Amino acid sequence: MPRFLSLIAVSVSLMLTACVTSHPQSAEEFRVAAPDAFMGMKETMEVDRPFSAVAATFRQKAPECLSVKVEMTERSATSYHVVVTAYKPTVVVNNNRAELHVQQTHEKGVLNVTEVPDGGYYLLVADAYPLNDGRTRLELFGPSRGYDVLIRAVKGWASGENLGCPDMTKIG
Repeated sequence: MPRFLSLIAVSVSLMLTACVTSHPQSAEEFRVAAPDAFMGMKETMEVDRPFSAVAATFRQKAPECLSVKVEMTERSATSYHVVVTAYKPTVVVNNNRAELHVQQTHEKGVLNVTEVPDGGYYLLVADAYPLNDGRTRLELFGPSRGYDVLIRAVKGWASGENLGCPDMTKIG
């Protein structure tokens, strides 16, 4: 009988894994997937700040604020669960666009059932584009809920109105 139960467990596991789609493996794939994903979004805004200043702020604030590890513990009367998540920012700047990519890797407490991109799963991609008159257009791709502190921080960095770091323990 144990062999039969083991076969059932393997079959159920394979069926569940087959239902999961793959995650975007690059920032470009994430830009395409996020707007149409469940609880995904694309938001566009303009800020009254030069592109060069926005790019410089992304270069400064992303490594300072987003290269962090967060440990979250959930306790109940019957269970105890620890999740460790590492965040990795990447900033890429050229004359036409400044990109901020935020990726996350669950180092403990989460089972990954799809291929993890180099650097972790994409969580947020923010693109800044130069406009006329010293303004910049910002396009944000990411989750529509649960990550407000991160999105607010990136918008604040772009606008220059709030240069603080987000509390990464408040996301998810």
